[in-house]
Amino acid sequence: MPKKRQLAAAIALVCALTALAAPGTAFADPAPTPSASASASAPGAPKTLDEVSKEIDDLYRQAAAATDAYNLAEEKTKQQSAQIVQLAQEIVKGQEKIKRLKDQAGATARMQYRNGGLPPGAQMMLSGDPETFLDGADSLRQGQQAAQGLLGELDRTQADLAAYSADATAQWKSLEANRVKKEAAQKDITEKIAAAEKLQSQLKEQERERLAELERKKEFDSQTAWLSTGVLKDISGSASEQGKKAVKFATDQIGKKYIWGAAGPDTFDCSGLTSQAWLAAGHPIPRTSQEQWAQLPHVAIKDMRPGDLIIYFADATHVGMYIGDGAIVHSPRPGRTVTITGAGSMPILGVVRPDK
Repeated sequence: MPKKRQLAAAIALVCALTALAAPGTAFADPAPTPSASASASAPGAPKTLDEVSKEIDDLYRQAAAATDAYNLAEEKTKQQSAQIVQLAQEIVKGQEKIKRLKDQAGATARMQYRNGGLPPGAQMMLSGDPETFLDGADSLRQGQQAAQGLLGELDRTQADLAAYSADATAQWKSLEANRVKKEAAQKDITEKIAAAEKLQSQLKEQERERLAELERKKEFDSQTAWLSTGVLKDISGSASEQGKKAVKFATDQIGKKYIWGAAGPDTFDCSGLTSQAWLAAGHPIPRTSQEQWAQLPHVAIKDMRPGDLIIYFADATHVGMYIGDGAIVHSPRPGRTVTITGAGSMPILGVVRPDK
Protein backbone atom coordinates (compact mmCIF):
# COMPACT_ATOMS: atom_id res chain seq x y z
CA MET A 1 0.00 0.00 0.00
CA PRO A 2 1.47 3.43 -0.98
CA LYS A 3 2.45 5.68 1.90
CA LYS A 4 -0.24 8.29 1.11
CA ARG A 5 -2.97 5.63 1.23
CA GLN A 6 -1.53 4.25 4.49
CA LEU A 7 -1.56 7.77 6.02
CA ALA A 8 -5.13 8.41 4.89
CA ALA A 9 -6.23 5.06 6.35
CA ALA A 10 -4.50 5.83 9.62
CA ILE A 11 -6.15 9.26 9.84
CA ALA A 12 -9.56 7.73 9.10
CA LEU A 13 -9.00 5.14 11.84
CA VAL A 14 -8.00 7.81 14.37
CA CYS A 15 -11.07 9.89 13.49
CA ALA A 16 -13.32 6.87 13.87
CA LEU A 17 -11.83 6.01 17.26
CA THR A 18 -12.12 9.64 18.37
CA ALA A 19 -15.79 9.72 17.42
CA LEU A 20 -16.45 6.52 19.34
CA ALA A 21 -14.62 7.82 22.39
CA ALA A 22 -16.34 11.22 22.45
CA PRO A 23 -18.67 11.55 25.44
CA GLY A 24 -22.14 10.41 24.49
CA THR A 25 -21.51 10.39 20.74
CA ALA A 26 -22.68 6.81 20.33
CA PHE A 27 -25.87 7.47 22.30
CA ALA A 28 -26.82 11.00 21.31
CA ASP A 29 -30.16 9.74 20.05
CA PRO A 30 -30.70 6.50 22.00
CA ALA A 31 -33.12 3.89 20.81
CA PRO A 32 -36.27 3.16 22.85
CA THR A 33 -35.59 1.08 25.94
CA PRO A 34 -37.89 -1.98 26.07
CA SER A 35 -37.44 -2.53 29.80
CA ALA A 36 -38.26 1.07 30.77
CA SER A 37 -41.82 1.96 31.80
CA ALA A 38 -44.35 3.27 29.30
CA SER A 39 -44.08 6.86 28.03
CA ALA A 40 -46.64 9.37 29.21
CA SER A 41 -46.62 11.12 25.81
CA ALA A 42 -47.40 7.91 23.93
CA PRO A 43 -49.28 5.39 26.09
CA GLY A 44 -47.92 1.90 25.69
CA ALA A 45 -44.72 3.04 23.96
CA PRO A 46 -41.41 2.32 25.70
CA LYS A 47 -39.36 5.27 26.97
CA THR A 48 -36.06 6.29 25.49
CA LEU A 49 -33.01 6.52 27.72
CA ASP A 50 -33.25 10.31 27.41
CA GLU A 51 -36.74 10.19 28.89
CA VAL A 52 -35.66 7.80 31.64
CA SER A 53 -32.70 10.02 32.42
CA LYS A 54 -34.94 13.10 32.68
CA GLU A 55 -37.41 11.29 34.93
CA ILE A 56 -34.63 10.10 37.25
CA ASP A 57 -33.16 13.61 37.35
CA ASP A 58 -36.58 15.07 38.20
CA LEU A 59 -37.07 12.56 41.02
CA TYR A 60 -33.66 13.32 42.51
CA ARG A 61 -34.34 17.07 42.18
CA GLN A 62 -37.59 16.64 44.08
CA ALA A 63 -35.75 14.58 46.70
CA ALA A 64 -33.19 17.41 46.98
CA ALA A 65 -35.94 19.97 47.58
CA ALA A 66 -37.47 17.72 50.24
CA THR A 67 -34.02 17.28 51.79
CA ASP A 68 -33.67 21.05 52.10
CA ALA A 69 -37.08 21.17 53.80
CA TYR A 70 -36.01 18.37 56.15
CA ASN A 71 -32.70 20.03 56.98
CA LEU A 72 -34.38 23.37 57.67
CA ALA A 73 -36.95 21.74 59.97
CA GLU A 74 -34.15 19.84 61.72
CA GLU A 75 -32.15 23.05 62.23
CA LYS A 76 -35.18 24.88 63.61
CA THR A 77 -35.92 21.94 65.90
CA LYS A 78 -32.42 22.16 67.37
CA GLN A 79 -32.77 25.92 67.90
CA GLN A 80 -36.21 25.57 69.48
CA SER A 81 -35.07 22.76 71.75
CA ALA A 82 -32.19 24.95 72.98
CA GLN A 83 -34.59 27.87 73.51
CA ILE A 84 -36.99 25.66 75.46
CA VAL A 85 -34.16 24.51 77.72
CA GLN A 86 -33.13 28.14 78.30
CA LEU A 87 -36.72 29.17 79.01
CA ALA A 88 -37.12 26.27 81.45
CA GLN A 89 -34.02 27.45 83.29
CA GLU A 90 -35.41 31.00 83.45
CA ILE A 91 -38.74 29.67 84.73
CA VAL A 92 -36.98 27.74 87.52
CA LYS A 93 -34.98 30.87 88.45
CA GLY A 94 -38.20 32.92 88.46
CA GLN A 95 -40.01 30.44 90.67
CA GLU A 96 -37.11 30.41 93.11
CA LYS A 97 -37.04 34.22 93.16
CA ILE A 98 -40.80 34.44 93.80
CA LYS A 99 -40.44 32.02 96.70
CA ARG A 100 -37.61 34.14 98.16
CA LEU A 101 -39.63 37.35 97.80
CA LYS A 102 -42.71 35.77 99.36
CA ASP A 103 -40.57 34.54 102.25
CA GLN A 104 -39.37 38.12 102.79
CA ALA A 105 -42.94 39.43 102.67
CA GLY A 106 -43.99 36.72 105.11
CA ALA A 107 -41.24 37.69 107.53
CA THR A 108 -42.47 41.30 107.47
CA ALA A 109 -46.03 40.17 108.15
CA ARG A 110 -44.95 37.98 111.06
CA MET A 111 -43.01 40.90 112.59
CA GLN A 112 -46.10 43.08 112.37
CA TYR A 113 -48.16 40.37 114.07
CA ARG A 114 -45.69 40.16 116.92
CA ASN A 115 -46.06 43.94 117.37
CA GLY A 116 -49.78 43.57 117.99
CA GLY A 117 -50.84 44.01 114.41
CA LEU A 118 -50.27 47.79 114.49
CA PRO A 119 -48.46 49.53 111.65
CA PRO A 120 -44.97 50.79 112.60
CA GLY A 121 -46.12 54.45 112.41
CA ALA A 122 -48.94 53.87 114.92
CA GLN A 123 -46.58 52.06 117.26
CA MET A 124 -44.19 55.05 117.30
CA MET A 125 -47.01 57.53 117.95
CA LEU A 126 -48.27 55.48 120.87
CA SER A 127 -44.82 55.12 122.39
CA GLY A 128 -45.08 58.59 124.03
CA ASP A 129 -41.39 59.13 123.39
CA PRO A 130 -40.75 62.00 120.91
CA GLU A 131 -37.09 61.05 120.54
CA THR A 132 -38.01 57.49 119.66
CA PHE A 133 -40.56 58.82 117.19
CA LEU A 134 -38.05 61.06 115.44
CA ASP A 135 -35.34 58.39 115.38
CA GLY A 136 -37.75 55.89 113.90
CA ALA A 137 -39.19 58.17 111.21
CA ASP A 138 -36.26 57.67 108.86
CA SER A 139 -36.31 53.91 109.47
CA LEU A 140 -40.03 53.90 108.74
CA ARG A 141 -39.52 55.64 105.38
CA GLN A 142 -36.78 53.19 104.48
CA GLY A 143 -38.97 50.27 105.52
CA GLN A 144 -41.89 51.54 103.43
CA GLN A 145 -39.65 51.99 100.42
CA ALA A 146 -38.24 48.48 100.92
CA ALA A 147 -41.75 47.04 101.16
CA GLN A 148 -42.85 48.84 97.99
CA GLY A 149 -39.69 47.66 96.23
CA LEU A 150 -40.36 44.10 97.38
CA LEU A 151 -43.90 44.16 96.03
CA GLY A 152 -42.78 45.76 92.78
CA GLU A 153 -40.06 43.16 92.29
CA LEU A 154 -42.53 40.41 93.06
CA ASP A 155 -44.94 41.78 90.41
CA ARG A 156 -42.16 42.08 87.81
CA THR A 157 -40.91 38.57 88.52
CA GLN A 158 -44.40 37.13 88.21
CA ALA A 159 -44.86 38.97 84.89
CA ASP A 160 -41.50 37.65 83.63
CA LEU A 161 -42.49 34.15 84.68
CA ALA A 162 -45.79 34.40 82.79
CA ALA A 163 -43.90 35.63 79.67
CA TYR A 164 -41.37 32.77 79.91
CA SER A 165 -44.21 30.26 80.23
CA ALA A 166 -46.01 31.73 77.19
CA ASP A 167 -42.77 31.64 75.15
CA ALA A 168 -42.14 28.06 76.18
CA THR A 169 -45.65 27.07 75.12
CA ALA A 170 -45.17 28.78 71.72
CA GLN A 171 -41.82 27.04 71.24
CA TRP A 172 -43.36 23.67 72.05
CA LYS A 173 -46.04 24.28 69.41
CA SER A 174 -43.38 25.27 66.85
CA LEU A 175 -41.33 22.24 67.79
CA GLU A 176 -44.30 19.97 67.12
CA ALA A 177 -45.03 21.72 63.80
CA ASN A 178 -41.42 21.21 62.69
CA ARG A 179 -41.57 17.57 63.75
CA VAL A 180 -44.56 17.11 61.42
CA LYS A 181 -42.67 18.92 58.60
CA LYS A 182 -39.64 16.70 59.12
CA GLU A 183 -41.72 13.54 58.95
CA ALA A 184 -43.50 14.71 55.78
CA ALA A 185 -40.17 15.67 54.15
CA GLN A 186 -38.59 12.37 55.17
CA LYS A 187 -41.48 10.45 53.60
CA ASP A 188 -41.20 12.52 50.42
CA ILE A 189 -37.43 11.98 50.19
CA THR A 190 -37.75 8.24 50.71
CA GLU A 191 -40.48 7.91 48.09
CA LYS A 192 -38.64 9.93 45.44
CA ILE A 193 -35.33 8.10 45.92
CA ALA A 194 -37.11 4.74 45.88
CA ALA A 195 -38.88 5.67 42.63
CA ALA A 196 -35.60 6.74 41.00
CA GLU A 197 -33.85 3.57 42.12
CA LYS A 198 -36.75 1.48 40.82
CA LEU A 199 -36.46 3.09 37.39
CA GLN A 200 -32.73 2.36 37.32
CA SER A 201 -33.23 -1.21 38.47
CA GLN A 202 -35.56 -1.87 35.52
CA LEU A 203 -32.73 -1.18 33.10
CA LYS A 204 -30.41 -3.87 31.85
CA GLU A 205 -26.70 -3.58 32.58
CA GLN A 206 -25.93 -2.27 29.10
CA GLU A 207 -28.72 0.28 29.37
CA ARG A 208 -27.44 1.47 32.75
CA GLU A 209 -24.00 1.99 31.20
CA ARG A 210 -25.55 3.97 28.35
CA LEU A 211 -27.61 5.97 30.86
CA ALA A 212 -24.44 6.85 32.80
CA GLU A 213 -22.83 7.87 29.51
CA LEU A 214 -25.79 10.13 28.73
CA GLU A 215 -25.47 11.79 32.14
CA ARG A 216 -21.76 12.38 31.61
CA LYS A 217 -22.45 13.82 28.16
CA LYS A 218 -25.09 16.16 29.55
CA GLU A 219 -22.66 17.46 32.18
CA PHE A 220 -19.87 17.71 29.60
CA ASP A 221 -22.05 19.65 27.16
CA SER A 222 -23.24 22.05 29.89
CA GLN A 223 -19.70 22.68 31.11
CA THR A 224 -18.44 23.17 27.56
CA ALA A 225 -21.22 25.65 26.79
CA TRP A 226 -20.45 27.55 30.03
CA LEU A 227 -16.72 27.69 29.30
CA SER A 228 -17.34 28.75 25.68
CA THR A 229 -18.77 32.04 26.96
CA GLY A 230 -15.23 32.98 28.03
CA VAL A 231 -16.29 33.22 31.66
CA LEU A 232 -12.95 31.95 32.97
CA LYS A 233 -11.12 34.91 31.46
CA ASP A 234 -12.74 37.19 34.04
CA ILE A 235 -12.46 34.86 37.04
CA SER A 236 -9.14 35.48 38.73
CA GLY A 237 -9.90 36.01 42.42
CA SER A 238 -7.67 34.40 45.05
CA ALA A 239 -9.09 32.53 48.01
CA SER A 240 -9.14 34.16 51.43
CA GLU A 241 -7.38 32.37 54.28
CA GLN A 242 -10.72 31.07 55.52
CA GLY A 243 -11.66 30.14 51.95
CA LYS A 244 -8.51 28.05 51.62
CA LYS A 245 -9.40 26.18 54.81
CA ALA A 246 -12.94 25.58 53.56
CA VAL A 247 -11.69 24.27 50.20
CA LYS A 248 -9.21 21.95 51.92
CA PHE A 249 -11.91 20.53 54.18
CA ALA A 250 -14.31 19.99 51.27
CA THR A 251 -11.74 18.35 48.99
CA ASP A 252 -10.57 16.13 51.85
CA GLN A 253 -14.07 14.58 51.83
CA ILE A 254 -13.82 13.39 48.21
CA GLY A 255 -15.01 9.79 47.92
CA LYS A 256 -17.41 9.94 50.89
CA LYS A 257 -21.00 8.93 50.20
CA TYR A 258 -23.96 11.21 49.73
CA ILE A 259 -26.63 10.61 52.38
CA TRP A 260 -29.57 13.00 52.61
CA GLY A 261 -29.65 14.98 55.85
CA ALA A 262 -26.00 14.13 56.60
CA ALA A 263 -23.38 16.68 57.62
CA GLY A 264 -20.37 14.45 58.26
CA PRO A 265 -18.09 13.19 59.36
CA ASP A 266 -18.46 10.12 57.11
CA THR A 267 -21.35 11.09 54.81
CA PHE A 268 -22.71 14.38 53.46
CA ASP A 269 -25.53 15.87 51.47
CA CYS A 270 -24.73 18.91 49.31
CA SER A 271 -25.28 21.65 51.89
CA GLY A 272 -24.00 19.44 54.69
CA LEU A 273 -20.63 19.46 52.92
CA THR A 274 -20.51 23.22 52.34
CA SER A 275 -21.77 24.17 55.81
CA GLN A 276 -19.30 21.86 57.53
CA ALA A 277 -16.44 23.10 55.34
CA TRP A 278 -17.05 26.68 56.39
CA LEU A 279 -17.58 25.66 60.01
CA ALA A 280 -14.15 23.99 59.86
CA ALA A 281 -12.80 27.27 58.48
CA GLY A 282 -14.12 29.05 61.57
CA HIS A 283 -17.06 30.77 59.87
CA PRO A 284 -20.46 29.08 60.50
CA ILE A 285 -23.06 29.49 57.74
CA PRO A 286 -26.71 28.39 57.32
CA ARG A 287 -27.29 24.64 56.99
CA THR A 288 -29.36 24.46 53.78
CA SER A 289 -28.60 25.55 50.22
CA GLN A 290 -31.77 27.66 50.13
CA GLU A 291 -30.84 29.46 53.35
CA GLN A 292 -27.27 29.89 52.13
CA TRP A 293 -28.67 31.58 49.03
CA ALA A 294 -31.11 33.70 51.03
CA GLN A 295 -28.77 34.83 53.81
CA LEU A 296 -25.22 35.00 52.46
CA PRO A 297 -23.85 37.95 50.43
CA HIS A 298 -24.18 37.51 46.65
CA VAL A 299 -21.26 38.07 44.30
CA ALA A 300 -21.06 38.15 40.51
CA ILE A 301 -19.76 35.04 38.77
CA LYS A 302 -16.87 37.03 37.31
CA ASP A 303 -15.81 38.00 40.85
CA MET A 304 -16.01 34.55 42.44
CA ARG A 305 -13.00 33.00 44.11
CA PRO A 306 -12.18 29.58 45.61
CA GLY A 307 -14.30 28.95 48.69
CA ASP A 308 -17.35 30.74 47.31
CA LEU A 309 -20.52 28.69 47.00
CA ILE A 310 -22.32 28.24 43.69
CA ILE A 311 -26.07 27.75 44.09
CA TYR A 312 -27.83 25.71 41.41
CA PHE A 313 -31.35 25.49 39.94
CA ALA A 314 -34.11 28.07 40.21
CA ASP A 315 -35.25 26.76 43.60
CA ALA A 316 -31.70 26.80 45.07
CA THR A 317 -31.82 23.09 45.85
CA HIS A 318 -28.16 22.29 45.17
CA VAL A 319 -24.86 23.84 46.15
CA GLY A 320 -21.21 23.23 45.39
CA MET A 321 -17.98 24.94 46.43
CA TYR A 322 -15.89 26.66 43.78
CA ILE A 323 -12.26 25.47 43.94
CA GLY A 324 -10.83 27.33 40.93
CA ASP A 325 -10.13 26.55 37.26
CA GLY A 326 -13.85 26.31 36.48
CA ALA A 327 -14.47 23.42 38.89
CA ILE A 328 -16.47 22.73 42.04
CA VAL A 329 -16.39 20.08 44.73
CA HIS A 330 -19.84 18.86 45.72
CA SER A 331 -21.89 15.96 47.05
CA PRO A 332 -24.17 15.23 44.06
CA ARG A 333 -27.06 12.94 45.01
CA PRO A 334 -28.00 9.53 46.44
CA GLY A 335 -25.82 6.75 45.09
CA ARG A 336 -22.93 9.14 44.39
CA THR A 337 -19.92 10.33 46.35
CA VAL A 338 -18.30 13.70 47.01
CA THR A 339 -16.49 14.58 43.80
CA ILE A 340 -15.09 17.34 41.59
CA THR A 341 -16.99 18.42 38.49
CA GLY A 342 -17.39 21.41 36.19
CA ALA A 343 -18.87 24.52 37.78
CA GLY A 344 -21.09 24.98 34.73
CA SER A 345 -22.34 21.39 34.55
CA MET A 346 -25.67 22.41 36.12
CA PRO A 347 -27.87 25.52 35.76
CA ILE A 348 -26.30 28.23 37.94
CA LEU A 349 -28.63 30.39 40.02
CA GLY A 350 -25.87 32.52 41.52
CA VAL A 351 -22.83 32.73 43.78
CA VAL A 352 -22.58 33.57 47.49
CA ARG A 353 -19.55 34.41 49.63
CA PRO A 354 -19.62 33.28 53.26
CA ASP A 355 -16.75 35.51 54.43
CA LYS A 356 -17.51 38.72 52.58
